[in-house]
Amino acid sequence: MSEENPAQNATAGSSTPGTGSGEIRERVIEQLRTVFDPEIPVNIYELGLIYEVNVDDAGQVGIRMTLTSPMCPAAEQLPPEVETKARGVAGVSDVKLDLVWDPPWTPDMMSDAARLDLGMV
Repeated sequence: MSEENPAQNATAGSSTPGTGSGEIRERVIEQLRTVFDPEIPVNIYELGLIYEVNVDDAGQVGIRMTLTSPMCPAAEQLPPEVETKARGVAGVSDVKLDLVWDPPWTPDMMSDAARLDLGMV
C-alpha cells in the first residue's frame, strides 16, 4: 500500500480502525484509488484530490475533494464517479460529496508514490 500524503493524514476522518465504520472507510479509500484523472496516470487519492473521507456508524460517508483546477476538463466526470464508487462499497448507506476549492490543490499534495509514478522524485 502506498503512503498517504500529510494533508490526507491530518483530515482523513475520525473512525477507529477495526470498527465497522473504519473498515468501510478503508474500503471506500480502496475504491477511490481506482478513480483516475484522465489527463494524469495516477489515481485521484494519490494525487491528493481527496481531502477527507469520514464514515459514521450508520454507514453515511462524507467525502471532501477538489480538482487540480476549477477549469479541470474532468470536472463533470470525476465527482460523480467518486460518489458512484463510494456508494458501491458494502455497508455504505449514503454518500455526501463536497467539491471544494479551498485549499487549492498543489502538486505538494501528491503522495510520494504519485511523485514517483510521475517521475518527480
